[in-house]
Amino acid sequence: MPIKNVVVNCTDVQRSVEFYTRSLELQVIGTATAERAVLDAVTATVELRAVGNGRDRSTWSPDDLQRGFRHLGFKVDRLDERAGVLKAAGVEFKLDPLDAEGKVRICFFYDPDGTLLEMIQGDLQYAEILDADAVARERALGVPERPRFDHVAVTIEDRPATTALYDRYGFSFIGTIEQPHDARGFHIGYLKGGDTVLEVFTYDMDTSARAPQLDVAGFGYAELAGDAPDLPAVTSPDGTKVHVDPDGFPFAVGSGA
Repeated sequence: MPIKNVVVNCTDVQRSVEFYTRSLELQVIGTATAERAVLDAVTATVELRAVGNGRDRSTWSPDDLQRGFRHLGFKVDRLDERAGVLKAAGVEFKLDPLDAEGKVRICFFYDPDGTLLEMIQGDLQYAEILDADAVARERALGVPERPRFDHVAVTIEDRPATTALYDRYGFSFIGTIEQPHDARGFHIGYLKGGDTVLEVFTYDMDTSARAPQLDVAGFGYAELAGDAPDLPAVTSPDGTKVHVDPDGFPFAVGSGA
């Protein structure tokens, strides 16, 4: 089963709607209000929700070694052209376009409230393929006509435990990428559900923990289909029950998620 929706908290919904529709060609579904907007990202939706607390209140760090949410990834065409438009508009970049492991081209940039976003161009060439059928289905999606949601990236402590947990929601472990030139010694695994992916990062050095914050600007939580897990839960500002996995990644489940 896929990731159905990702909730992104923002301090100005209209500003974020303009950003996501302009930078990633997401399309507004229904009517956007000052409190909430839902955007179509082809394979999932991105839901923007208003919060009063800005970027300075978030404890999220972009250092990669903090467990839990890292970034949202979108498959695109014409990556360098798109990145050039964003740079001309003054968008803050974490990583300029470059060729990455797996023979893809990537870049990273921030939305207006500090949520880290990635654009990826090309089919990922895995170091090890563990589910050839799933990889074939992924590649059959082809070059997107407009940017499509691809993955949520998460830093984790225990890959086998994470794989077992998300297997309950239809995610299969399809392949790996290694980063031999990175001194931190990190490894990437790909858990695919439907047309979406959980991209999980493990490191050979110590990582830090972070409790999710559902009431500050930035990534809120993901929504999956399935049964409620036996995990700690917190309540989002709109009353949604959100579960927290062992690495601090927050997600809601079920038809009412």
